Amino acid sequence: MAPNNLLAAALACARRGWPVFPLAEGGKRPAVKRWEDRATTDPERIRRCWGAGAWNVGIATGPAGLVVVDLDRPKTGQWRYNADGSAYTGAVGYDQAAAEAGGETGFGQTFTVRTPTGGWHLYFTCPENLDARNTASTLAYLVDTRARGGYVVAPGSRTDTGTYDAVNRGEAAPLPAWLADRLKPVERPAAATAGTMPAAARLARSERRSTRLAGYLAAAITRETTAVAATAEGGRNHRLYCAAVALGQLAASGYLTDAEATEPLTAAAHAAGLTELETARTIASGLAAGARNPRTLALD
Repeated sequence: MAPNNLLAAALACARRGWPVFPLAEGGKRPAVKRWEDRATTDPERIRRCWGAGAWNVGIATGPAGLVVVDLDRPKTGQWRYNADGSAYTGAVGYDQAAAEAGGETGFGQTFTVRTPTGGWHLYFTCPENLDARNTASTLAYLVDTRARGGYVVAPGSRTDTGTYDAVNRGEAAPLPAWLADRLKPVERPAAATAGTMPAAARLARSERRSTRLAGYLAAAITRETTAVAATAEGGRNHRLYCAAVALGQLAASGYLTDAEATEPLTAAAHAAGLTELETARTIASGLAAGARNPRTLALD
């Protein structure tokens, strides 16, 4: 793309109140240090910057007050398939997450960009009372979000694979309520002490559980945590979320306490290599989703 077109793209973002900064020519990496602090909507600064080179355009999502949902297509080694044989994409996972929550996706309702590789960026305004951060595959596999501390490649930018094209140029819609709920920061769970009793043993000693029920719950915890710990990078958050939903359904019916579900899930997530913050957020979201669909067992 010619430099003047990139300048026009940068100015168009600035008119929407979205601070911009230069990305590498033909690339997606910041071309300046402290890019979030230096991002600007000042037309004169933007003209000087893009008059000096054919920089791609980055939008600092935090200062812009945006949450951008990034729906990727799978890359090498990431391919999965739906039951009908079609390829699983971030858009599929996002649709499923919205349907599960009974909420809207925002497709056709908010500012939307198609990426060169066939993915999508959905732009939403962030509620003032939500401290949204970046996430990676927390909502679903191949679904990331960019908010405070993050950035997206603006429409009009170009890489070797093609151009970022705005396909819906309307206003950025408010962040859907279900999505805001999933992106709420959560408190980190207290670290387990060295003397903490293993979950299975604790379950077996509980006076309110029969031996059969305690055995079933211990097996359920082992099954879910083993699957989480064994999941490779790229699907870890999604598998952790599914495990938290499963145990959250049992917790909602009183078979487990939240702590009995959270502690082993946290240990498994850390074994898989997930960070504390992502682990805490994903488990909290999964437990909350599971609580909306309690399970009843005939094992008491």
